[in-house]
Amino acid sequence: MKDGEGKNCPIFFSLEIFGDKWSLLILRDILHFDKKHYNEFLESEEAISTNILADRLKKLESEGIISKKRDPDNKKQFIYSPTNKCLDLVPIILEIVVWGAKYDPDTKAPAEEMAKIRENRKEYIQNIRSKFKYVDQ
Repeated sequence: MKDGEGKNCPIFFSLEIFGDKWSLLILRDILHFDKKHYNEFLESEEAISTNILADRLKKLESEGIISKKRDPDNKKQFIYSPTNKCLDLVPIILEIVVWGAKYDPDTKAPAEEMAKIRENRKEYIQNIRSKFKYVDQ
């Protein structure tokens, strides 16, 4: 592909925003594990480095996927929250989870959680969205 070709492709566009493993893991941590603070992301099992974490948070914020606000309880910290644009990614992220759990022989995905997703994706998605019903655009 020549330089510039494919840039109007929806897959290319999407992958430019959230197509690396770290961005998706940050979104997983926000949406599934309710992480909100920079240090909470650093505690994730995958051991993201501080420079990559800072870069991905900045990129996700600049793309409108997450928002960043000063923590009212600790003015030295920020709270990272999903935007509606992020919540629109939930079905896609769940499909990646289902696919990964199916084909990874060493998956740590809890079987009961995977059964909930498979049995009623729509309800599962709604439950995630309802946790963040007051997010900003």
